[in-house]
Amino acid sequence: MRTVRRLVDRARRKALTWSGRFRGRLEARAPLDESGSAIVEFLGVTLVLLVPTVYLVLVLGRLQAAAFAAESGAAQAARAFVIADDVAAGERAAVATVRLALEDQGFGGTDAASALMLECSTTPCREPGSTVATRVQVDVPLPFVPDLVRDAVPLSVRVAAEHLAAVDLYAGSR
Repeated sequence: MRTVRRLVDRARRKALTWSGRFRGRLEARAPLDESGSAIVEFLGVTLVLLVPTVYLVLVLGRLQAAAFAAESGAAQAARAFVIADDVAAGERAAVATVRLALEDQGFGGTDAASALMLECSTTPCREPGSTVATRVQVDVPLPFVPDLVRDAVPLSVRVAAEHLAAVDLYAGSR
């Protein structure tokens, strides 16, 4: 224990000696001129914090729009398919509703027919009491990414939504 105390005392004395030497040198220096440094600090903070935050808000906004489009498209496609007169008319109505939902949220370039998947619980489809499942998938490209980078690395997020609709039990087979 005595050895540890000696080492601690020796370290304290050396630290006080060193701090005394440097304190005199630091006090002898002239104060630094800091004029114009606020602009540099503001630009640094802007680049480090503000630009990524704005980009994050843009990306999250696009993802939320895709979620809205997928969810409403899936729900309305299932409903349109179930209430249509026959299977072919139901498929056309489902694709049309998905197209409208995608265009409403700014995804007009997305092919609605390839974004929609229909699945019936029975064969033939739309038997009374059966269910119809719809799934809508939307690929959201990240904004402001150049095409050169996008060709090398796929930079998109897939957003999907599913909905299940029941065929009316008393509708009769069509």
